Amino acid sequence: MRKTYYTAVGHFRCETNADGQSHPVILINRKEYLVDIQEMAVWTALNWQVLSFERLEKEYDRLSWECGVQPKRTLYNCLQRLMTRGLVASGAGDTDFEAVYDLIGSLYVAPLSESLPLRLATFVKLVICRGIPISRAMELFRKDRPNAVEARVMALARQELLSTAELVKCEELGVKDVSTSEKLMTALYNDDDSTSDNMPARMQASKSVESVTMAVANLYLRKQIIFERV
Repeated sequence: MRKTYYTAVGHFRCETNADGQSHPVILINRKEYLVDIQEMAVWTALNWQVLSFERLEKEYDRLSWECGVQPKRTLYNCLQRLMTRGLVASGAGDTDFEAVYDLIGSLYVAPLSESLPLRLATFVKLVICRGIPISRAMELFRKDRPNAVEARVMALARQELLSTAELVKCEELGVKDVSTSEKLMTALYNDDDSTSDNMPARMQASKSVESVTMAVANLYLRKQIIFERV
């Protein structure tokens, strides 16, 4: 049986209109997406999570009950709408690892620690929207202790917005400097065949794919990064 996993893309911000009413907004690559309360519940259930549909259903039911959400659509229909808009990603494969790589291989890695406003917004979301105790939410501000591969991933991601697949190629080639567009293109796209679209497929057989994919996934689950699209 093939495995399928889902996760959230982008980050949350609460906007206030001229009437003083607040509404949730998801930001992806600086573009705002309005969502209703049901969509927000689904997105929140998947934020910093990698879940099967069955586990998503349980988390979504819990959040809906806690927030008093009155569903207008089925969870499946709501999930499909979020995926169509690019706010949720999915990945499938014959094994758990294949499904996770299919999920995050083409997603771009943005270190959360680089943006204090983003961390503060995330802290508010954890406490208010998810009901997480302040003591647990404060873990977001504690210094993370990455392993060697995770540290290299973070060092590269702080220089340039890279996809998981691009990070795999950097690890495979020992690339440490992508601080300019010229260096990035020379290091990763110095042939006639490689493109950002085919990079995930080309890196699937790399000797570094497992270590980098797991590093990215672990950083995400530890709330050190978010996923973006370009």
